[in-house]
Amino acid sequence: MSELFTLIVELEDKPGQLLRVLEPIAKNGGNIVGIVHQRGKKTPLNRVPVEISFISDSKRAEKIFSELQKEVVVRSFGKIRTSTISLLLIGHIIHTDLSDTIKRIDNIEAECVELNVTMPELDRPSTAMMTISAKGVEALERALGRVKEICREKGILVIEPVNDEL
Repeated sequence: MSELFTLIVELEDKPGQLLRVLEPIAKNGGNIVGIVHQRGKKTPLNRVPVEISFISDSKRAEKIFSELQKEVVVRSFGKIRTSTISLLLIGHIIHTDLSDTIKRIDNIEAECVELNVTMPELDRPSTAMMTISAKGVEALERALGRVKEICREKGILVIEPVNDEL
């Protein structure tokens, strides 16, 4: 059974370092779904933190982890136990206090992790792609309910889900 894993490594800021991390993942059948490379942010060891998310089964993921520990500084490694959903919002998103909307969604078990807004003209409706991440499917369902309630209050249309998590 495939699961989602996250790995944070510290790399020297020189050519070829990222490849050293990606090769063991690919070689062991891992499917990379995201990389966050923060070149401007240095660790206490003066290295670049890189977060990699990949899909693999547990046995292969452990082999990947074992191989990487021999090659680079591994700061953390583990399964990601979150669920996400992307929604399309249509309406006066900015004018109905976007920060209030996000504050009311975010809590200890769910949060808005990405928001891309398009505003065509001042008096025309905006569109936004919102991604919510939660600690499990049940928490995600509760967060989706909150989003729908908030948007109903503010006259914003919710089209969901854009992905198939729920």
